[in-house]
Amino acid sequence: MANEFTLPSLGENIKAGDVLRVLIKAGDAVVVDQPVLELETDKATVEVPSSIAGTVAEVKVKDGDRIDVGQVIFTVTGEAAAAAPAVGNGRLGQPALPNSGAALPNPGEGGGARVEVRLPSLGESVKGGDVLRVLVKVGDAVAADQGLLELETDKATVEVPSPSAGVVKEVAVKDGDHIDVGQLVVVLEGGAGQAAALPPSPGFGGASGAQAAPAAPGTTPMPPTATAGVAVPAVAASRPAAAAGLPPAASPAAKGAGTGAVAPPRPNVPAAPSVRRMARELGLDIADVPGSGKGGRITQDDVRAHAKNVITGKVTGPAGAPAGGGFAFEPLPDFSQFGAIERKAMRGIRRKTAEHMVAAWHTIPHVTQFEKVDITALEQLRKQFGKRVEAAGGKLTVTAIITKVIAVAMRKFPQFNASVDLAAEEVVYKSYLNVGIAVDTERGLLVPVLRDVDTKSITQIAAELAQLAEKARTGKLTMDEMSGGCFTITNLGGIGGTAFTPIVNHPEVAIMGMSRSAMEPVWNGTSFEPRMMLPLSLSYDHRIIDGADAMRFLRFVAEALEQPFLLAL
Repeated sequence: MANEFTLPSLGENIKAGDVLRVLIKAGDAVVVDQPVLELETDKATVEVPSSIAGTVAEVKVKDGDRIDVGQVIFTVTGEAAAAAPAVGNGRLGQPALPNSGAALPNPGEGGGARVEVRLPSLGESVKGGDVLRVLVKVGDAVAADQGLLELETDKATVEVPSPSAGVVKEVAVKDGDHIDVGQLVVVLEGGAGQAAALPPSPGFGGASGAQAAPAAPGTTPMPPTATAGVAVPAVAASRPAAAAGLPPAASPAAKGAGTGAVAPPRPNVPAAPSVRRMARELGLDIADVPGSGKGGRITQDDVRAHAKNVITGKVTGPAGAPAGGGFAFEPLPDFSQFGAIERKAMRGIRRKTAEHMVAAWHTIPHVTQFEKVDITALEQLRKQFGKRVEAAGGKLTVTAIITKVIAVAMRKFPQFNASVDLAAEEVVYKSYLNVGIAVDTERGLLVPVLRDVDTKSITQIAAELAQLAEKARTGKLTMDEMSGGCFTITNLGGIGGTAFTPIVNHPEVAIMGMSRSAMEPVWNGTSFEPRMMLPLSLSYDHRIIDGADAMRFLRFVAEALEQPFLLAL
């Protein structure tokens, strides 16, 4: 009797994927958990493991097919189809690994086994980080969940915990090293045996689209973890044209050839959706990026390396034109001819901030509008109710108040709570409402996100804001606490200035800047009187927000701050 293996659930909102490579053929013997095909979804590239064992009778899919959850992949005969143990919540790539970091049993080994601890998945699009400080040395006894090293990634500083107890026999990294997900960190002895890769622990923001770390010898490898909790538009542009059933797209050269020009066929570029998205945000044509992976597959590191080559002028586009979406970058002169210099590598948060700001500036057509708000009455209310908010654990700042005002304004002007998907020619409107607050730290600018701001009181917002700001300054923010923002507020009033032009935090479409408030003479119709005036700077994406709507939004915010009773109405 033939038994069928069907494509399992791949994760929230993922209904299908493209077959990159079928790993079995008719006549092969398969066992439970053996990978049977490589699948590219809208969020990640994963290996699909078999949940049945036996001899393959028929393979019903082929390379390039687009298959749906529940579709039959192959049938087996012979051995009974032993169902694989339940894994996590039944979704591919979401194993039920203990968040506490408890070790997995290593078949064939007893207590005192050698345990290779590797760098776990750190979050969406995060492939590694810089070692700030190794916290253990050879001979140290460590407990489960004890910190092994401090790591600075592109988004935050995190502490990597030990998955089990044991004695450190080898430390494979040192301070200042750049290490990647899956790379060996330490070797332990004396604890229970375990898989070579740590499970994602709380504070790392879940899994990423990266390949899972390799398993230790003697263990059953887990499938790579799909990206969780991050909504990525399932657009045809993120799949190879042949697999998506689309006609070949014209090359950049053909697009400028004029009417009647025949466009050469576009190469079927092997790259994951997240890699294509990165290239698009950096203004690069994915077809121009050389791939270093298996079969010429393009990785995010390949995109970064190609972007650096574009910036330094090492590569050019067709007919000698600058590559990278037409953005030309002049190489720097040799500054050492003028005097002594020092070069320091851009690491972690600073490097990621630079990349993100360049991409946002070149992607979004920015417009900034300015307004001054009379907050004289608001300041009186702040002094009147400040003690009450302090008792709740917060501080009644103008930032906390304007965060609530912004939430109300975004409900009234929904185009401010949206994202532009040019690849699909769609606008994504969000029902949830999360606001990011930029925080100045020693490691650079971090943006923790307050969630569901529209459902919270100003007192709740103030208390939560104080907690997140403290975590940002002490390096304790998790990836989850810095993701999912819909709008950003940045306040430079504590430093100074009268106005500035903040850069929109892509893929958001607007950002509000606050400068220092000051007492100014304001004409009331008969005389000048002193009023406390707050300068606001609103930058927005002109692809979706028109100037008139932006001014209406800014005036709504101004009037709500000038007349706080309006919020109650």
